[in-house]
Amino acid sequence: MPVSTGKEIVPIFSGGGTRLSCYIGILQALQDMQFRFRHLVGVSGGSIVAALYATGWDLASLKALALQTDFRQFWSFSVTSLLRTGGLCNGDKFEAWLDKQLQGVTFADLPYDLHVLATDINGGGPVVFNRLYTPHLKVSKAVRFSMSIPLFFSFQPFKNHIMTDGVILSEDALHHDWSGSGLPLICFRLKSDAEAKPVQTSRYFPLISYIYMLIRTFMSAVSREYVHAEYWHNTIVINTGSISAVDFALTVEQKLQLFDTGYQTACAIVPLKLAGLFETQ
Repeated sequence: MPVSTGKEIVPIFSGGGTRLSCYIGILQALQDMQFRFRHLVGVSGGSIVAALYATGWDLASLKALALQTDFRQFWSFSVTSLLRTGGLCNGDKFEAWLDKQLQGVTFADLPYDLHVLATDINGGGPVVFNRLYTPHLKVSKAVRFSMSIPLFFSFQPFKNHIMTDGVILSEDALHHDWSGSGLPLICFRLKSDAEAKPVQTSRYFPLISYIYMLIRTFMSAVSREYVHAEYWHNTIVINTGSISAVDFALTVEQKLQLFDTGYQTACAIVPLKLAGLFETQ
């Protein structure tokens, strides 16, 4: 059993895509180590887990949801959608599913302070959704904004912004004093390894297959982006092997593997990363 700390931190779940169970394993490790937190930060796939937890889902129910959900239900192919909205899939089915799990809550309804980040391609900067800036916005809508994987999910308009995936953000946007009181941040990033796979293209629509390969390569490349030295002291990179952010056909065994990887890595690394910070408090 990990050593108890009882210290308060701010977890940041950056990226992830369909690898939700990895973040659930991380949350289980933080709970077992008795870390406390009132603020959660979610980006892209990480915002899904952060939102569910912030709504009040317990970890056992979260894990069961991740294991039983077939992510392929959110994957569709529409060249018309790609040409009209910038994505193969409009994302409506995913947003409706998530809103059902969240029971339609807004940021003002949450017992936790949840911060969801997306990227504005109209201005190139971060857009933050939380209790302060968007109290009456549905949490599911903010997560949908943050989950706008380029070329996969359609771009989403919001006020004067055009929303796309939050994982494209620079590190500066993540490492903000979210608590307003200088609580230690711990940023979890999921990294996948490049893996050559047999080329399997659609007989009639090979372009869609090539676009999917492009999306997978892009998301894997973003996950392997260099961590700036300024943020290395509170960043934990978790290697998910060949499982990428856009693997929609994950098996139960793969999901359990992701959960264990998140749990074991967090148990081993979080105390080491934060020891120096707690000693100076």
